[in-house]
Amino acid sequence: MTDAFVTDTIFALSSGAPPAAIGVIRISGPAAGTALQALAGRLPAPRRAAMARLRDAGGDLLDQALVLWLPGPGTATGEDMAELHCHGGRAVIAAVEAMLAREPGLRRAASGEFTRRAFVNGRVDLAEAEGLADLLSAETELQRRSALAMAGGSLSRQVADWRDRLLMASAQVEAVLDFADEDEVSVLPPDFTATLSGLAGEIGVWTRRPRAETLREGFRIVLAGPPNAGKSSLFNALTESEAAIATPVPGTTRDVLTKPVAIAGVPLLFVDTAGLRDAADDAVEAIGIARARSAAQSADLVLWLGDEGEGPAGAWEIDPQIDRSDRPRKRARRHAVSATTGQGIAALQADLADRARGAMPTPGEAALNARQAALLGQAAAALASAAGDARRDPLIVAEDLRLARVTFDALLGRTTTEDLLDALFGRFCIGK
Repeated sequence: MTDAFVTDTIFALSSGAPPAAIGVIRISGPAAGTALQALAGRLPAPRRAAMARLRDAGGDLLDQALVLWLPGPGTATGEDMAELHCHGGRAVIAAVEAMLAREPGLRRAASGEFTRRAFVNGRVDLAEAEGLADLLSAETELQRRSALAMAGGSLSRQVADWRDRLLMASAQVEAVLDFADEDEVSVLPPDFTATLSGLAGEIGVWTRRPRAETLREGFRIVLAGPPNAGKSSLFNALTESEAAIATPVPGTTRDVLTKPVAIAGVPLLFVDTAGLRDAADDAVEAIGIARARSAAQSADLVLWLGDEGEGPAGAWEIDPQIDRSDRPRKRARRHAVSATTGQGIAALQADLADRARGAMPTPGEAALNARQAALLGQAAAALASAAGDARRDPLIVAEDLRLARVTFDALLGRTTTEDLLDALFGRFCIGK
């Protein structure tokens, strides 16, 4: 989809799938008012809900609904909009949508197209749109509050402040370049370097924040160890499910199995893996072992159920199957558990939630995604370079400051690509 489509008028069901008590159909674009008049027979007062009988082209009654007329540009999309608050039965929604589809210039909206139009028309910037996408997919309280901060413009306001200060610094450099022969402006101010260094330091604090991907996908916890160490049984106990097949037969688990859960409101992603051993019985098991090693390398935390001291660096030593008297005990264990009796499971879950919470944003704090963090890292590097060159060639300083401005503009979507926009707005549901 390209932004050439913004000349069309779009419509979609924006509430939950029917049947429901109410079904809200949104219309956005230049023909929104015409479409509303065709259905309701009139255009109500702007921004005031009114009762209307919705009729098809033949005059047959479709529904009695609340309607809203929202002339642009002061709307969610920046365009003329209309909303139909209909009864939420499947037949009602289908009939109203069929009538809209027959109207000249109207078409069904694509995923995320309402929000994309809001971006194109300057109602939201790219960082706010990314936050809204995360808000729509939020499943835990931490995810909701962080996404709400981003969607509400927390990062955008901070970037705008940095950009204003950067423009002041750029103006000082341009003055030196333009009026080099005049003593009053031939040198940069004494605090110029300190100002840029301070700005780079503030940005650096943001780049060191926990990532949005960890918050969105969950803190990744991999259960690793040799065959028959009790990984699958512990996986089931921790996730409170029967997702993994647990048997006494070595090599039962052949692939990586994942299960997202929330513990104490913290999103976790548990990963069960094939038993690690040097020689596999067959090619399929060998592939599973290779994937298990790869999963351990990409984990936020590994729970090691094998012999003490043989797990990856930083792994937690877990003493599994403590209900069995024939198993040796670990001396430096972090937790001792039994998936069979449930002993120690609650304590391990609580400890994992605490560890994951420390790797995530504090409640209400905006979290940067990989794109945003990379751009801010580039801006900080450019500012640090400018501060280092501040007493040398002003042309080099000006170029560094220009690069920092470019990264700020890219972060907020003032300069971007169609591929990036397609990927982002494709995350949205139809009707948003």
